Parts: sequence; structure tokens; C-alpha cells
Amino acid sequence: MPRSIHGGRHELGQNFLTHRPTLTRITALVQRTSGSILELGCGDGALTRVLAELGRPLTAIDVDEHRVHRLRRSLPGVRVEVADATRHPLDAEVVVGNIPFHVTTPILRRLLSRGRWNEAVLLTQWEVARKRAGVGGGTMMTAQSAPWFEFALEGRVPAWGFAPQPSVDGGVLSITRRGSPLVPASDRQAYEAFARAMFTGRGSTLPAVVAGAARIPMPRARQAVAAAGAADRRLPRDLRPEHWAALWRQVGSR
Repeated sequence: MPRSIHGGRHELGQNFLTHRPTLTRITALVQRTSGSILELGCGDGALTRVLAELGRPLTAIDVDEHRVHRLRRSLPGVRVEVADATRHPLDAEVVVGNIPFHVTTPILRRLLSRGRWNEAVLLTQWEVARKRAGVGGGTMMTAQSAPWFEFALEGRVPAWGFAPQPSVDGGVLSITRRGSPLVPASDRQAYEAFARAMFTGRGSTLPAVVAGAARIPMPRARQAVAAAGAADRRLPRDLRPEHWAALWRQVGSR
């Protein structure tokens, strides 16, 4: 196949999914959802073909114009476009994709900050999927998004299940927009700043971190932590979404 104007597979960060059980798993997860589907980074169309069998409106995008043109000919019932996943409108109810590893973070940030989608099923690096799902402790990005989105780890994909084979395993991550947010949308910017201050602040105990992030006295911070049901948690990484929301209710007005 001719080389894309954007470069070869290495420059594009393309590791095509060949692992049949994962293709089946992702399709099953998407099948539980409803509405139109947007696939990011369709490549040679291994996932596109099985998604097309669901019989729902499907748009597939990729930056490699040659693969897009070939896939467009073989799947006339699918809208296949040359587009950049870091810029294309997230205008479907369900977003699916084998995300190029080198642009995972910017794509995740876009997903969590815009678009009308309700469900996302993404194949990322294993450690990224694991961290976003809060396995082994939460991250700042997850904490900032947790009041509006739910994250779940749906499976591990061996490195040999891709071509070319990457140096790390992949992970299937599902993200669901909450029907009832834990924090009002109007508070989102201020809440995100609070979560950032929590993760970047100092303190060897959770009340100490809260006191610094919210700029409140230590007794007030201890009271807020207890009221949030987080007295048994040591650091921000140990907090669950309900803890974050409760802490914000306690100290957010400041």
C-alpha cells in the first residue's frame, strides 16, 4: 500500500488490532449501547467490519488516506472519512477506537471535555486503561472527570494481538457519561481546579492535603473529610468519585 502523506505506520502510531477475542469483546460492549457510532482510527477496518454488522449508523475515520479509500470501497454502507481523531467532531452517541498510543492523552482529554457522546469504548495502552479505571489508585485526570463519567476496565490485550507488535499490552477501557452528575456542570471548572490542587499539593494525610487545596484551617479540613466519608482514606489517589463529590460539597463554596 502507498505511504500516507502523514508518514508510515510508525509515524502514525498505528498498531492494528488482530486479536479476535478483543474484536468480539469490543463489539459486545458497543452492542449494549444505542445510537450512532464513531470509530476513531479505523486503519485496515478489522473493527469497522464487525461494527458495521450491528446495523447502526457508523462513521469511521483515519488519517491514512490510502486505507480510508480502500475501506470506503469495501464497506459502501459505512461513512469512511480522512480525518484526525484529535480534531474531528465527537458527534455520535458512541465513540469507539483503537487509539494510537502516542495520542492517547490528548484524545482522552477531548472526549472528557466536549462532544455529545454517551458511551466510549477505547483500546489504549494497558497502564493507561488501568489508571483511568482507578485500578491501583486514581489519577488527576480521572478525579477531574469522575463526577460526570464512569470508567471501567474491560480486559487486557496481549501485545502480540497487534500488528506491528507494540512493546506493551493494550487495555479495553469503557467510559459512560453519568445520567445524573455528582457535581453540577456549572461547578466543573472550579471543581477541576480543586482536584488539580489536591493532586499537586503537599501533605502526608488527606486532611492536610484538603486544607492546602481548599485553603481552610486543619480542623475544618478534618471535619470535611469525615463528613465526606473519607476518614479512612490517606491520599487523593485513594478517593472514589462519591468522596470527591462530597468533599466538593463541603469545601467548594470557598
